[in-house]
Amino acid sequence: MSDDERNVLLAAAVGLREQGRPEEARERLVELAARRPDDAEVAYQTAWAHDVLGLEAAAVPHYRRALAASGAAGLTDADRRGALLGLGSTFRTLGRYEESVATLRGAVEEFPDDGALRTFLAMALYNTGDHHESARLLLTLLATTSDDPSVQRYRRAIEHYAEDLDAIE
Repeated sequence: MSDDERNVLLAAAVGLREQGRPEEARERLVELAARRPDDAEVAYQTAWAHDVLGLEAAAVPHYRRALAASGAAGLTDADRRGALLGLGSTFRTLGRYEESVATLRGAVEEFPDDGALRTFLAMALYNTGDHHESARLLLTLLATTSDDPSVQRYRRAIEHYAEDLDAIE
């Protein structure tokens, strides 16, 4: 299959998903992924198509394949972030909380300014029982990203307490 043919087929499948026809998109992407097993972008889009349909377990191998590619054959930074978030979130949805935390921690290390990754990590940490770390992440994110004037008024206090909600002064 030529790269041009691949691009046309991939664009058509993504278009189907965007048009609200996710099952048709998934079918085409599965077929394309079978023909292009080392194509990171195709693997990522195939994983996404499974997730949209609630087929999380089937999405995992596609996410892993997408993330395994490196160099020029790999994902763009934006797609890599999306694939890491998707895989981490999928693990959480499947009850595979430790894998979710590990995936999302690595993603946050790689992309420390991504608030969505930190939010999903906080959810996974909550599921593992690490409520302190979960609250710390969310409070810090709130303090640093909120435009709400009342939050900004108390930003320093929120950031201070985010470090240890149990501290008594």
